[in-house]
Amino acid sequence: MRIAVIGAGKMGVWFAKFFLSKDYDVVLADRKKNKLVELGELPIDLTTNFQEAVSDADQIYLCVSINAIEEIAKTIGPVLHEGQVVMDIASIKEAPVKTMHQYIKGATVLGTHPVFGPGSNGVKHKAYVLTPTNPEEQKFAEEFKAWLKKEEAHVFVMTPKKHDELMSVVLGLPHFLGLVACETLLEQKNLSETKKVAGTTYRMLFTLAEATALETPDLYAAVQTNLQELGKIEDIFMTKAQELLTLIKNKDQKAIVERMEQLKKKLVSVDGDFAKSYDVMYRMLQSTEE
Repeated sequence: MRIAVIGAGKMGVWFAKFFLSKDYDVVLADRKKNKLVELGELPIDLTTNFQEAVSDADQIYLCVSINAIEEIAKTIGPVLHEGQVVMDIASIKEAPVKTMHQYIKGATVLGTHPVFGPGSNGVKHKAYVLTPTNPEEQKFAEEFKAWLKKEEAHVFVMTPKKHDELMSVVLGLPHFLGLVACETLLEQKNLSETKKVAGTTYRMLFTLAEATALETPDLYAAVQTNLQELGKIEDIFMTKAQELLTLIKNKDQKAIVERMEQLKKKLVSVDGDFAKSYDVMYRMLQSTEE
């Protein structure tokens, strides 16, 4: 099988190396020749010509930014044919899938989301989402799912809309919290001293803020502006934050205690394992401090 990977960024290189490790024939394409030169030691084909890369490939992975998918789809669409499969790996699915369908007619299209980063060692125990939209895509999705499960990945099949609804909570809200937390922390004059006296809770917050700030800006901007439900969720967050702030400013300790007790009851009713999960995470973070 021949695999074409479009985009020599971190995830593109990850996919190229991953399929190479499975003994597939791999071609990696990127417009920036300097990126490819740096990968010259890999036993794969390298090219700056996208149409050339996909012409004889069985599976094509679009490992490019969300904003670049339309241009790539326009470029490769005319040379694709029946029997080929084109998959994007974007963190958002509705818009990319719609774009691929618009410009790719000859090949099968499948929206996918590998929910892990380029530091992952394979797909074992990692979440991988597939979003087929018609019977043809569903058929391939089942085949791809079976292959991923052999690699011990956790595979989920859903619509692009359902995926984006979930990602509004899974990705969008944590990104938002991390950015706000980072900006708030950077306003503190004694920030350099805080980690010296920090406990587990603060380390969790600082880790989220730091990880968010150091991520790829265009990815986060795309996630924040393309997930349709995210604005509503962030509005809820702002409302809840203001309600709590009012109690704090009023020094209403009784109301704060009652609010927290209600939250605990709701968490148990939604997820009975939340306490166990928190305990594992808490112990893990504590061990890093010792």
